[in-house]
This record gives sequence, C-alpha cells and structure tokens, in this order.
Amino acid sequence: MESYALLLAATLNAGTVLAIAALGLLINEKAGIVNLGAEGMMLCAAVAGFATVVHTGNDWLGFAAGMGAGALLAAIFGLLVIWLNTNQYATGLALSLFGVGFSAFAGIKYVQEKLPERPHFSIPVLGDIPLVGPALFRQHPLVYLTIAFAIGLIWFLYRTRGGLVLRSVGESPESSHALGYPVRRIRLAAVVVGGALCGLAGAYISVVYTPLWVEGMVAGKGWIALALTTFATWRPARVLLGAYLFGGVTMLQFHLQGVGVDVPSQLLTMLPYVSTIVVLALISRNPAWIRVNMPASLGKPFHPGS
Repeated sequence: MESYALLLAATLNAGTVLAIAALGLLINEKAGIVNLGAEGMMLCAAVAGFATVVHTGNDWLGFAAGMGAGALLAAIFGLLVIWLNTNQYATGLALSLFGVGFSAFAGIKYVQEKLPERPHFSIPVLGDIPLVGPALFRQHPLVYLTIAFAIGLIWFLYRTRGGLVLRSVGESPESSHALGYPVRRIRLAAVVVGGALCGLAGAYISVVYTPLWVEGMVAGKGWIALALTTFATWRPARVLLGAYLFGGVTMLQFHLQGVGVDVPSQLLTMLPYVSTIVVLALISRNPAWIRVNMPASLGKPFHPGS
C-alpha cells in the first residue's frame, strides 16, 4: 500500500507539469492560435528557472524567470503570426527548434550545477494521515495551485464576459471584430499568458520535478501537452484529468521497474508516448466529434478589414 501511495504522489507531481503546459496551450487555442513551440519554450524556461535558483536560492524567483522566458518567446511568436501573418504551424515548429538549440547552448555551464537543499512540503495534520497523507498532502504548493487555477479557468471561460469574448475570438474573429473587440490584441494576450504557463511548467521540471539541468530534459512533454488539448476536447477539467492520467502512465514505468517486472526498460519508457498516440488515434476516428468541440477558427489567420 505504501508503494501505491508513493506512485499516486509521483503521478500528481508528473501530471502537474503536463497540466500547467496544457492549460496554457488551451488558452491559446481558445483564442484561435495553435502554438507548436511548447517544447522549445519549456526548455528555455527550464534553463532560465534553474539558473535563477542556482544564483538566488529562491524557487519562486526561478518560477518567475521561467514564466518570463516563456512569455517573451510566446510574444515573439504572437507578433509573427498575428501581426505579420506568418504560418502558425511553421512558426511554432521554428520556435520549438530554436528553443531546443538555444537552451542547450545557454545551459552548458549549468550541467554540473546543483540546487540548494530542496524543501519538503506537508500540509499540517493531513500530511500525517497514513497512506493518504504521503499520497495527497505532501506535494509542492504548485500542485494545489494548478488544480485551483484549472477551476478558476473553468469559471473564467464559461461564467465571465471576458471568457465569452476570448471564446468568441476563437470561434469567429470576424464577428468579434465587427462588434468592436480588438481581436489581435486579445489573441496576443492569450498567446503570452499561454507562453507564461508553458514557461512555468518548464521551470517546474528543472526546479522541482527533477531538480537539475540536462540538455533536452523536457523530453517530449511539450508535445504531450499539445496532444492533451485535443484529448480533452478543449475543456480545462478534462485537461486536468488527462494530465494526471498521462502522469500516471509515466510513473508506472518506474513502478514496474521497481517491483521487478521482467520487461525491457526501453518498452516501459515508450509507454507515455505510445499511450499518447493511441489516444489521438482513437479520438481521430470521429472527426465530427472533434469539429463540434474545436474552436471554429483554430489555426486560421485573421486580417482586419479584409
């Protein structure tokens, strides 16, 4: 039972990375913008967050640096695709490739660096409950903040005027523009917020999840986060559920190795990526269902006055 409690705790930790990034990408896509540069943004944010903690010893400053790096890269992406009308998919792929290369270059001197001693978190009383405490109540505060943010995002998108405007921009930017809303500025704001959240996810990886810096350490999590938005049919609650599902699959490989399951480690390492492909293949069998839930103008450029 203790091993299962530890597996659940690890699942929450791993799923938080995917949840933060996927919620950021969901905000982008609700506004009609597809950003395929999540992997690159997360890598740049990971090295920025790690370097900041190395020099300051403050995790929260590291998170802020990661968010700043992600927001900056996202702002550049947004200016290119929203104002200069470059292709969203090609620009996102270019951003991802840039992030991979730049993070490797910028992080060379931090490969051997170590962070200060990591703090241990536990909610008083609840953290001492046998089995349940270690599983649920000894997580980093960002785990609980992520769940709270997902709930807040649901309220914002479906219960506020601002959320309605954001969704309308993703559904019909022409109609929103005709009503007087600044479509391009709204889209840019959504892209920057989404980039900041991807940056936070990247910093969380290098500061909390695996507190070190190694080239390419995001290891495809940005692409899985992108797939999660489709898997969740652009719903924040489903994004959260899917993130912890994929986090559980990721941690299951280590659990199986730990209990001595006689399966090649390479096959176990493939589990998260294979499960992503399987889920997307199953969802793609019903294109009409995707079209019903997908923002109608997703990936389509908008030219005011055209």
